[in-house]
Amino acid sequence: MKHSSSKLKLALRLLVVILFLLPALWMIAASLHPQGVPLPQTLRLLPERVTLANYGRAWQLVPMGRYTLNSLFVVSVAVPLTIVTSSWAGFGMAQLPRPAQRRLVLLSLIVLMVPGIALWSARFLIYKELGWINSHLALIAPAWMGSSPFYVLMFYRAFRRIPAAIYDVARLDGAGVLRSWFDVALPMARPTAVGVALLSFIFYWGDFLSPLLYLRSERPYTLPIALQLLQQLGRSDWPLLMAAAVMTTAVPVILFLLAQPYFRKT
Repeated sequence: MKHSSSKLKLALRLLVVILFLLPALWMIAASLHPQGVPLPQTLRLLPERVTLANYGRAWQLVPMGRYTLNSLFVVSVAVPLTIVTSSWAGFGMAQLPRPAQRRLVLLSLIVLMVPGIALWSARFLIYKELGWINSHLALIAPAWMGSSPFYVLMFYRAFRRIPAAIYDVARLDGAGVLRSWFDVALPMARPTAVGVALLSFIFYWGDFLSPLLYLRSERPYTLPIALQLLQQLGRSDWPLLMAAAVMTTAVPVILFLLAQPYFRKT
């Protein structure tokens, strides 16, 4: 009975995996179609003649190399900065008395419900006064505030679960606030830090609206803008668009697979 139940669970898991992988498999298969050949409307994915020419065409039509470097620069600065600032905020909340914690959690939830479109005008005016328009600083700026209250709440929950006695021992050893955060709290919240890093990476890597709003020239463009440019060049050239999408999504997928060993409980 247990053996049949384990087989059923395994089959259900495989079915869920296949369902989630189908869009990615279709995207990869569509990128291998020759130019001008319509995509199949049946379950057949691969064409009769498989080609990699669409990947080369994407690099020829738009400067994918430059846009990739721009995206890598943004995430290499924004992701570590997000981890530092959001963990600072979460650590500070966890050290407060319980009534103050509840008030800040409620405030964070309220801020989460504010739509992003309500912040566009204010951010644009602030970035303009600071001289950050048409600069990557405008894309990285949210990381100075933890990027999202959700990341702060993730760290707050992780730090709150650490027994207070551990912090007391660190204080008796002469550890200050920053040392307690770096040497005690952050190592014990490593899975949360990895999760925030992945979520913030995906956020900044796939951010389309911020470059569209705050960048005026093509040189600082990132990869989401490259996909939009390719769509404008040929809206019905699906193999070309899918090839660019595969190259854009390959980096976060590889990063997610490499980060799997860190998602274990401490």
